[in-house]
Amino acid sequence: MHKFDVLVLGAGAAGLLCAIEAGKRGRRVAVLERADRIGKKILISGGGRCNFTNLYCRPENFISANEHFAKSALARYTPADFIALVENHRIPYHEKTLGQLFCDRSAQDVIDLLESECRSARVKIFLQSRILEVQRTTEFIVRTESGEFRAPALVVATGGLSIPKMGATPFGYDLALQFGLKIVETRPALVPFVLSGKDRSRYCDLAGVSAEVVAKADHHAFREKMLITHRGLSGPAILQISSYWKKGQPIHIDLAPDRDIAQSIRESKVRNIATAQKVFQGTLPKRFADRWLENNSPAPWNNDALAKWEKQVHAWMIKPADTEGYEKAEVTAGGVDTTELSSKTMECLNVKGLFFIGEVVDVTGHLGGFNFQWAWASGAAAGRAL
Repeated sequence: MHKFDVLVLGAGAAGLLCAIEAGKRGRRVAVLERADRIGKKILISGGGRCNFTNLYCRPENFISANEHFAKSALARYTPADFIALVENHRIPYHEKTLGQLFCDRSAQDVIDLLESECRSARVKIFLQSRILEVQRTTEFIVRTESGEFRAPALVVATGGLSIPKMGATPFGYDLALQFGLKIVETRPALVPFVLSGKDRSRYCDLAGVSAEVVAKADHHAFREKMLITHRGLSGPAILQISSYWKKGQPIHIDLAPDRDIAQSIRESKVRNIATAQKVFQGTLPKRFADRWLENNSPAPWNNDALAKWEKQVHAWMIKPADTEGYEKAEVTAGGVDTTELSSKTMECLNVKGLFFIGEVVDVTGHLGGFNFQWAWASGAAAGRAL
């Protein structure tokens, strides 16, 4: 039997940072991880470069049933705090677009940083520790295939349902339910869309074509790149809006942000599809512009029809059949209901010593390093409270 002050379930971003902060404060910490290595999801993030935070992190970049919940943790562990750690370990990094910070070399640098900090804080990491059951008597008892662990505090950092091939399971939600906590219904987020048969046959042979658009759904809008895939739509604008989309709803896409296409056609000497193609091609890639016009050209070419068509250019309505699901989702929206937790410490209000952090909680960041910042911030909040 192993006795510790704190048991952390999951060696991902949130779990490791929590363990480091608790270890620095003299707590004896054990991290139990079912995989054969730590930080498997960190390794594939940001195309292998790990988009470890965002300079412009604000509470508005997060989705939760309680929009105020994340504020406290985010205010007390900021991007600057994690950047200081990165610089301390002399990891070269760069800003891509919109405040997104990436490692110059690879995501392994962030894993090495976390491993090194764990060593300094005397954190013990137990790999390939599949958990059989969790009980609570006067303390928490965690039984694994390799032995029994006991501690007065248990931190659940087991992640969501995204990317099951990386080992994602519903374990954290099951544990929350075991202790009587409520769960906000989960769904795939930051995920590509699958188009219906008709739209797929119209556009998906253009796979690989991308354009800057504004994607809108449920009163939210994102201006970034959209990418056509073999099955539907992806790219940053689409991934962002997918987190707000509900099945059965349409999305609206502005194909020509800040441009008055109809006006340019009105001013031309000849109004026909060839003119429209010429005008449109200055905005969209040629193949996509031609295809879109084939399916949506104004007729007749009078002012009323052009005005109606202009609206369609700026609000192309498309109804996705579905998303690509958890297999392709970067994160899981929903999770442990924040009304069950303290926003300052991440501890359960009704189960003393039980904490939930990271993706398992109903806080989901936008694309661009925000989910990492939530992992660091929620992990730090719990680690310092321990």
